[in-house]
Amino acid sequence: MIRVLVADDEPMIRAGVRAVLTTDPGIEIVAEAGDGHEAVELVHRHRPDVAVLDIRMPGVNGIEAAAEIRHTVPGTGVVMLTTFGEDDYILQALGGGAAGFLIKSGEPEELIAGVRAVAEGAAYLSPKVAARVVAHLSATGAGALAGRRTAARERVHMLTAREREVLAFLGSGLSNGQIARRLRLVEGTVKAHVSSILARLGVDNRAAAAVVAHEAGIVAPVEPAPGGRPARPAPPVLPPRRGRTPGGR
Repeated sequence: MIRVLVADDEPMIRAGVRAVLTTDPGIEIVAEAGDGHEAVELVHRHRPDVAVLDIRMPGVNGIEAAAEIRHTVPGTGVVMLTTFGEDDYILQALGGGAAGFLIKSGEPEELIAGVRAVAEGAAYLSPKVAARVVAHLSATGAGALAGRRTAARERVHMLTAREREVLAFLGSGLSNGQIARRLRLVEGTVKAHVSSILARLGVDNRAAAAVVAHEAGIVAPVEPAPGGRPARPAPPVLPPRRGRTPGGR
């Protein structure tokens, strides 16, 4: 059973999130909060698996609450709920350690998928959020979208072929266990690959790595392959590094 806390300053939004999540028999709502301060207190009291936080709340906002939860109750994963036009807040929340980002107007199934992914230790970016983050980064003094993609692909080039496969599935919101099953690896091996990926990309968490995967265009499809066999991503097709010829060392 996945134990969840929901925090939003609008009672109607909390009721909607609760209604959606409780349609899944494997999810239990253990507490609700109306602001970030109350959310942190209730997380300490109930120790939920996942805290679903509105990104903007009065007093202590969702970003501040997420950072405090990450620091004091690391066993609780954080999913942020956002609306269009809050891109700056999303970037701040990425730095604060939130693992999941969902649009409030998204599909109900996406909310359940995000909570389940974060509960299993994965990062989850809804496709709409990922697209907004990439576009926003491109428009805030960091260069054009093509420049961001080129920079991301250069960073991904630093990874081994296996690490690129792992990053592709990480960007799709899969946990270490799910990635291990798809690539037919031991989960501990995937965990080691993820640690190496974070270090090589220079990012602090899986969600930030997922953004790089989206920018580089290597996010893997996660639908099962025909016949029930594990899906395997196609090797990312990346341009050669400048100054190198294809196949060169």
